[in-house]
Amino acid sequence: MRKYGLTIDNLLSVDIVTAGGELLKASETVNADLFWGVRGGGGNFGIVTEFEFRLHALGPEVFAGPIFWLMRDAPRVLRFYRDWIADCPDELMTIVVQRRAPALPFVPAELVGKHVIAVAACYAGPVEDGARAMRPLKSFGQPVLDLCGPKPYLVHQSMFDAGFPHGWWYYVRSCDVAELNDDVIDIVAEHGRRIVSPITSVALWQRGGAVARIGANETAFNGRSAGFTFNIAGNSESASGFDAERDWARGYWSALAPYRTSTYVNFLMDEGPERIRQAYGAAKYDRLKTLKRTYDPENFFRLNQNIPPA
Repeated sequence: MRKYGLTIDNLLSVDIVTAGGELLKASETVNADLFWGVRGGGGNFGIVTEFEFRLHALGPEVFAGPIFWLMRDAPRVLRFYRDWIADCPDELMTIVVQRRAPALPFVPAELVGKHVIAVAACYAGPVEDGARAMRPLKSFGQPVLDLCGPKPYLVHQSMFDAGFPHGWWYYVRSCDVAELNDDVIDIVAEHGRRIVSPITSVALWQRGGAVARIGANETAFNGRSAGFTFNIAGNSESASGFDAERDWARGYWSALAPYRTSTYVNFLMDEGPERIRQAYGAAKYDRLKTLKRTYDPENFFRLNQNIPPA
């Protein structure tokens, strides 16, 4: 997303059925207010029956994949990572992952279950440029597993799908932070060591690039200036271990309170109207409520991160 922006940044138009049964088209030039709202406002204004997107050529091969270190090295890895990405090109997108190494086919048996920190990268450009950009990270410290190399983009995109099956218990807390300062890094390292469940994980998304260059008020999406997004997932295979994982996720999220800036609304759970308001910011939330009054005055579309009509 650092190269081409968010999905909504590449949306050209939608056909949408409103609560009143009217079929409308929305774009930059037609029903522009509605188009602004659906780019970040979720399913609050109707049912989209057709999306028109701007497409970008990618691949078919990219230089991509995760590199793993033991969790005990997390402070050093994160400080190096912070400096390494400080001036990286838009083509480089990374996600830092904390978890216990999963029992997946590409993970050596002797590593399964150990606490690890990984940087998963994807270079949206020529493979040889990606190899050059990733070289410093691949050679840092003592990686215990390196799966970063040339591969089809679709292989990279789906490599962790098996690690999140239907039927498990998932609990998510999320927030954005401006930067990975030393205090945030210490929080990340400390709480990563406390992971108990073999399926609990943390994803720390690198932001910036094309996402940050879109004007803050051009879409309903909020938090374009964020440096990183935390997705803290306390997961359990059954109800028996769920309470402990949920408490761990809450504790991690609470420790980040002094550094939180915004929240990615798609990572919210059922957290109440005030959290939704915080996710959009007061000004955008009020604008969305006014838009809701126009297109769904009875709040028919409410089984979502709901924006009530003004």
